[in-house]
Amino acid sequence: MAKTAVIQTRIDPKVKTKAQKVLSKLNISMSEAISLFLTQVSLNNGIPFEIKIPNKLTEDTMLKAERGEELHEVSDTEELFKELNN
Repeated sequence: MAKTAVIQTRIDPKVKTKAQKVLSKLNISMSEAISLFLTQVSLNNGIPFEIKIPNKLTEDTMLKAERGEELHEVSDTEELFKELNN
């Protein structure tokens, strides 16, 4: 199928940079990722993942995390799994 349609969009530069880093690790271009997403939208007849408005607790927790509040830190994954298993 010929790829002739063009899409232009504006996005937060930080979001673009983070996405590019992830896509680079996956060896996928931004254009390919957008094409994959739109293909899934058309196949699923909607957004291919769940989109929800977070409840109050989740929203408050996310805001606190963004501010660096009430975070729990561990030295490595081994310590994390020990804590999770207790």
